[in-house]
Order: sequence, then C-alpha cells, then structure tokens
Amino acid sequence: MGYKILVINPGSTSTKFAVYDDESEVFLENIFHTKDELAPYPDISSQYEFRMNTVLKALEERNWNITDFNAVVGRGGLLYPLESGTYEVNDKMCEHLKLGIQGEHASNLGGLIARAIADKVNIPAFIVDPVIVDEFEDVARISGCPLIKRRSIFHALNHKAVARKVADLFRKRYEDLNLIVAHLGGGISVAAHKKGRVIDVNNALDGDGPFAPERSGGLPVGDLVRLCFSGKYSYDEIISMIRGKGGLVAYLGVNDVRKVIEMIKNGNKQAELVFEAMAYQVAKEIGGMATVLEGNIDQIVLTGGIAYSEEFISKIIKRVSFIAPITVIPGEREMEALALGALRVLRGEEKAKTYNPPEEI
Repeated sequence: MGYKILVINPGSTSTKFAVYDDESEVFLENIFHTKDELAPYPDISSQYEFRMNTVLKALEERNWNITDFNAVVGRGGLLYPLESGTYEVNDKMCEHLKLGIQGEHASNLGGLIARAIADKVNIPAFIVDPVIVDEFEDVARISGCPLIKRRSIFHALNHKAVARKVADLFRKRYEDLNLIVAHLGGGISVAAHKKGRVIDVNNALDGDGPFAPERSGGLPVGDLVRLCFSGKYSYDEIISMIRGKGGLVAYLGVNDVRKVIEMIKNGNKQAELVFEAMAYQVAKEIGGMATVLEGNIDQIVLTGGIAYSEEFISKIIKRVSFIAPITVIPGEREMEALALGALRVLRGEEKAKTYNPPEEI
C-alpha cells in the first residue's frame, strides 16, 4: 500500500481537496461556499475551523477517516519570503498565517487547516512552494526607489510543478535547465528559472507585469499617483482597480477569455484590441526575462487556464518563437504538486524544511 495524502487548497469562495495514493489521485472535490456561509467570519483566518469541518464531513461521506492518512498538505500562504521546497507546518508558521503578516489571502488557510487535521491523529502537516517563494538574485530586488523593494510573489506552486514536468519530458533535471515560464490565469506571472531557481518574476499579486483577466498589470506610475490623490477614489477602490477589477474586467466586464473571444467573433473591436494587448504584454514580459537569462534559454513554457486558448497562445508564440522553443502545458497542477511535495518527504527523497524567519524582515 502506498502513502495516503490529504491535499487541501482553499480559494476565496471554495475549498478544493483531494486524496492521493502515492502519485495517483483517488478523488478530487471542490466545495463552494455561499456568501451567507462566510458572512459570520470577520476575516479569512477565522474561517479555518468552518472550512476544516466542511472537509472532514465530505471525507466522512466518502467513507474516509483521517486515520487513513500519512500526511496532510495545504496550499502555502503569504508568509515571510522563503526558498522553494516542502515545509512542515510549525507553530511559528501558524502564528504568521493567522496574523496575515504579509496580507490576507485564502491560501493562508491551507497550512492552518492541514495542521489542525494532522494534529488530531499525530501525522505531519506540510505546505509546498507557497506564493512567496523568493529565490531572487540581489539585482532583481532593486526597484529604482530605495523605499520600495521588488518582491517575489507569484504562482510558485504551478511554476515549479510545470518546470519539473518539462524537465521530465526532455529527460533532464530541472536544475540543469534555463526556462521562461508564463502562468496565464486570473493573474499572470512570467518568471526566469535559472538552473532550478526563480531569479526574477513580476509580482502577480499587486498588479506588476502584464495585465491579466483581473489585474491591472504595471501602470504608468505618475498617472497612478495622480489618480490616488485625485480625491475621487478611496484606498480600497484603488486596490480593487489594481487587483480584482483590473485588466479584462476593467475594460470588458468579464474575466473569462472564452467570453472575450465570443465578443470578438461578434464584431467587438474593443475586445479585439484588449485581447491583442494582453498577449502583447505577456510576450513583452517574456522578452524581458530572456535578457535576465542572457539569451541562454532551453524552453519557453506557457501554462495556466488561459493556455487552453489557442487564439491567445498563438498571439504570444508569434512574438516570442524566435527566442527559444515553446512548450504549452495548459491548466494548473497545484493539487498534484502539493501531493508530490509531501510524497518526496515521506519517501525520504527530500528533507522537510523548517519555517524559521528572522523576527524582523
């Protein structure tokens, strides 16, 4: 019998969980939460018991008991920066996830739920490659203003999983390759992977880089400052413009590329222009990452939900195919990546890392 692993990936209005038997997914379920269900909770961290009990009830309905598992692994949240890997959830991590020391995000619940369930039966709880994985070279941290550092916040879990998948496809080690990986989803992150480390990437949480279905992308700074001090908008409204209601949502009122393509087919010229611009900006970011890797690139990898759109992918390929060969791996492999990260530790192939950041960062 293989290792049984419970995988938990909380979203803003849903909790996705799965059971793995070694590398094989036994089942996956995504439970959606209504506004009324979440209303009693003042913040994200206070939802963890409700979400945990929802998962436990669903497992019971499928005749699974938590004593069946060898480990529980959750999506990593907004912690202090750390290097890639699998981390055992410890007290310090739980404290920081509850406090939201780097911000409020549904992924903060992953480690909390994993630890709460694991503690009931004395098994390990892990997180894998959280969004704040930071492997930047020092030169990438300089922003141009000493008061502001460039930060590494991106879709690290899928980036790393897809990069390893590409390495396997070409029978090479991830640590031996130079890759440019573009995750194309509600947010878009484009990263330079140098010999197994992400040495530069746009901050996909706060709107840096290309605009996306729900992100504004990097905006002209002076114009943004003037907007902030115009007196017309509150802080929360500006943040919403950048993150959540930016990009396609701001221009076209939708966050689904398929709906944008329908608009284009129906003759909507604005939709056609915005769609082209989003692909243009992704391609431009890929070109920028090519300079980070000094032109020494083994593959460009396009992944995420939008990578299913042949119309969008073809526009990017047209602009960047001269840089390096391109591999398209649509969708995201987050659940599998979480399970495999825990499995490598259980098998002794890797040692779990310890979350122990300095007191002041």
